[in-house]
This record gives sequence, C-alpha cells and structure tokens, in this order.
Amino acid sequence: MYKKIVSKAPGRVCLFGDHQDYLGLPIIATTIKNEINIEAVQNSSKEFNVNKKDLGLIDIIPLKSKFHSDEKDFLKIALKVLKDYDCIPNIGYDINITSSIPINSGLSSSSALIIAWVNFLLATFSNHKVTPNLLAEISYRIEVLETVGSGGKMDQYTIANGKTIYLDTIDDNIIPFNHKLCDLIIGVSNQNKDTQGLLKKLKENALKSIQIVDNNVDNFSFKDIDKIDLDECLSFLDDDLKPFFRAAVGNYRTTLKAKNEFQKDSLDIEKIAGLMNIHHGFLKNDLKITTQEIDDMIKIAKDNGSIGTKIVGSGGGGSIVCLSNDKSCSHKIVEELIKFGVKEAFIANVGKGPIVSYE
Repeated sequence: MYKKIVSKAPGRVCLFGDHQDYLGLPIIATTIKNEINIEAVQNSSKEFNVNKKDLGLIDIIPLKSKFHSDEKDFLKIALKVLKDYDCIPNIGYDINITSSIPINSGLSSSSALIIAWVNFLLATFSNHKVTPNLLAEISYRIEVLETVGSGGKMDQYTIANGKTIYLDTIDDNIIPFNHKLCDLIIGVSNQNKDTQGLLKKLKENALKSIQIVDNNVDNFSFKDIDKIDLDECLSFLDDDLKPFFRAAVGNYRTTLKAKNEFQKDSLDIEKIAGLMNIHHGFLKNDLKITTQEIDDMIKIAKDNGSIGTKIVGSGGGGSIVCLSNDKSCSHKIVEELIKFGVKEAFIANVGKGPIVSYE
C-alpha cells in the first residue's frame, strides 16, 4: 500500500448544451486546468481524517461506519456506493483537499471532487482497471442517482474524459475533439446560486412541455430535430411553458451545428463563437437564468473583444465564459472584469482528465 497518494481532477466549462443533459440531449464541454487536489498520507488508524482546507472544514470518517444515500457529504455517499464495486477501504489516511476551481461557480467543483475522490479510492482499495467511463458512471451515481439530484451526465463524463468532448447523454457515446481552442476567459460572479433548486424547476418545466408536445404531435422525436415544426409544437403549449420547449429545441440545434464545426479538419473559431452567442440567447431570453451582474459581465467582455460569450452552469449567478483569439483582448477582458468587481477572473487553459500519482 502506498504511503502517499495524490489524486487530481479538473473543472468543467460547458460550451454548448447547458440545461440539455438532464433532458437526454447532447452537450459539448471542456475541462480546464483549475483542479481539485487530494493528498492522502497513510496513517495508523482506521479512519479518514479529511481536511477541506478551502472551506475550513475537518471531518473524521471511521471506516467501519455504515454510510447512507441521505448523507449530506458526497465523500461518505461514495464509500457506500463503492461497496458495490468491491472497493472497501481498510486503511486510514490523513487527507488534505484543496481546490483552484472557484466553488459554487458553475465550473463543477463538486463533480471534480467526487471524481478525484473515487479515483483515489479505486486506485488504492480495488483491483478495477480505472477507465474514464467507470469513473464517470460511479460519480454520476453518487452525485445524481443516489441523491435523486436534478442534474445530468455532463459534468461527470466531461471531467472523467478530459479536454473537449461531445457527449450523447442517452448512450454515453463520446466524441473527443482535438482542435486547439482560443483563449477561454472565466469571470466568476459574486452571487451564490441555488443549483439544485433552479435545476429542479427548469427540468420539471422542460419535461412537462416536451411531454405535452409528444402527446399531441404524431411521431414527435428529438432524433428528428430537423423535421420538428416549432410553431406547431408551440401551439399546444400554454405561454408559460413555451420558452422551455423553445430553448430545448434551439439549444439542441445549436449544439448539433457546433458539433459539425468541431468535426471539420480545421476549426472556425468565429463560427463557434457565433453559435455560443446564440446558445446564450436561449439561456438568457427563454430560460431566464442570467442575473443583472451576469448581464453586465457579458457586456463588459463583449465591449473588450470577446467574440463568444455565455453564462456557464445552472444560472442564477455562477460564471461566464468568453472566447478570445487575441491575447491582448484576453488580458483586457480579465482586467475590466476585475475592475468591475467580479469575485475572480482569469484565462483558463484547456485541461486534461483526472490523474492519480503515488509516492
């Protein structure tokens, strides 16, 4: 058994498909170099002594405890779930957890923590060959299925695979994209968001609108997105549900167009940026997940050279992502966002997937 183990997992930025994965629709997302870092040093006890330094929290987890799905701590839920994979820790570790991913910012710090934690446990206490899909499958179960959460598969599968991917959230088929992206600028707002509450509301309304259309339109299917008569579908919906259906169709079509661009031999970043702006329009105008601060941040980014700008994550706060193909503009966007008073702004490079190292 190794005396010291380090497990890392990156943050995630959704480029296309916000509020699509929980509908079974595809997404395009990328990892960033900001990461969760877990350092575990073996001790002589039968306990995990966990120090979440950034949160100022210390927890002692006796390994003989019984863990349940209604735990408030994903680390403990993971220990319950991993028993089904014959991964049962029997040696204690002193564990320090730090993060360079801004917390509660729409950049998937929670999913990154779960994946880094699961990777550490599987690498240390199981004989499984740890693959990206296994990591994603287990982490999705921990974060969504066990807790009856409202989210989809985007975060777990993007982080587990690393870099930029297209994910079909029905069959978990992944297409990796190897094109080099331009600068990604992240701006983090000062607003704390209610991720699960917002996701639940949006998901319920979207699914309700889709069900009504399905009940009234013969042979309706998102698989035949090009054949969908949007006006006909909207005619069956009350006004309060129309935006949710319109956003689902619009964002799906936009994601497919972006996929086609990413699959070309050379990437036209101007087209990707334009599609990102269209995607943001549905998030702002139909789903109404932006706030005044987010709207102001996006205007500042555009005024200073961002060619593609959108909100990231569930909304109601969180972050924005900006595309810039000019380094001087990238730095100017960061400078102006900081001057405006955001919590944090930085140029984020595309990151790799999770890793475990031993000493």
